This record gives sequence, structure tokens and C-alpha cells, in this order.
Amino acid sequence: MTIHLIDLPYAKDALAPHISAKTLDFHHGKHHSAYVSNLNKLIEGTDLAKATIEEIIKKTANDSLKAGIFNNAAQAWNHTFYWQSMMPNGGGLPTGAIAEKINADFKGYDNFVEQLKNAGLTQFGSGWAWLVVKDKRLEIMKTSNADTPIAHGLQPLLTVDVWEHAYYLDYQNGRGSYLDAFINHLINWDFVNSHLV
Repeated sequence: MTIHLIDLPYAKDALAPHISAKTLDFHHGKHHSAYVSNLNKLIEGTDLAKATIEEIIKKTANDSLKAGIFNNAAQAWNHTFYWQSMMPNGGGLPTGAIAEKINADFKGYDNFVEQLKNAGLTQFGSGWAWLVVKDKRLEIMKTSNADTPIAHGLQPLLTVDVWEHAYYLDYQNGRGSYLDAFINHLINWDFVNSHLV
């Protein structure tokens, strides 16, 4: 099974001014594309060649001999999830079932925002901040580099990429401003709700 680079679910300029078309050109067109290309080369002719990307991640997690495969597979998967976590004119107060779940598990939207932003700000170096389901409750977690909740048996609902290439062209070293824009203007609550089971 060849792993494919998904098309963005919106035009490259659709997230502007919060994320520019130039950032998406580099981030999707070069970074994400390279992870997919590298992964296909690494699994060609192996027992993983017919596996899904989720199976590849689970089979290679914590295997130091397959770290290259895991890193490229997880980064390809994480980025696909990230693109779908955003939409033009998104963000702000959640709607649907996730709104009730956030109120129940975080004691309000403001606490959710504070925890998500804090996870993004305090992730040292490269990584991700996530909203996940763990033991039927919502939690915020952060992962380093290519790590992903599905490698830990958790259900992700939302992610924000805090690798510098995700925001540096638009915000330079202003990770906090990028996180504010993501939360206030970009979150795709319909996508989040679609993963809430």
C-alpha cells in the first residue's frame, strides 16, 4: 500500500491571515510531502509495505531499529490530522457534543483554552499539543518530535503543530500568537466532533 500525501481540505490561502499560503506551500508541499516520500522508500519491499499508516505507527513505536520508519509515518499521520483540525473561519467556542464534554471535563471552555495553549507553549523544542480521549475523559497532552497519541492507544480529537516550521514564516518566534490564532480562528469543531465517540 503506497502512502499518499492528502490534498489540503481548503485552498492554500483560505487560512490567511492566520496561516499564510506561503507557510502552507512549505509546510504541506515540502515538509509533509517529504515525510510521505521518505516513508514509502523506507517500507518498500518490507512486511510493512501493505500496512496502513496507523498499523505502521503501532508496529514501529518504541522499536529503535525502526525509528526512521516510525518518525516519517507518525509525522505524515500527524500532519494529515493537523490539516483537518483547521478550517477557514473556525475556532472560538465549540459547538455540538464536544462543547458539553469540554464543559464537563475541563470545567469550562476557558480552562480548556488555558491548558491547550500551555501545552503548546511549554513543549520544549519541536512537537505537538493534543486534545485526546483517555479513559472516556478529555485530556490535553503534548508529544515531542514525531510522537503521536495513537502510538499510546489514545484517541486524538484535535492537534496543533508547534514545530517552528508551522508558524515561523508568519509569527517568527511568537508561538503564543500562533496558538491564539489557532484557537480563536482556525479550530475545526466539526472535525473534532466527528472523532468524539
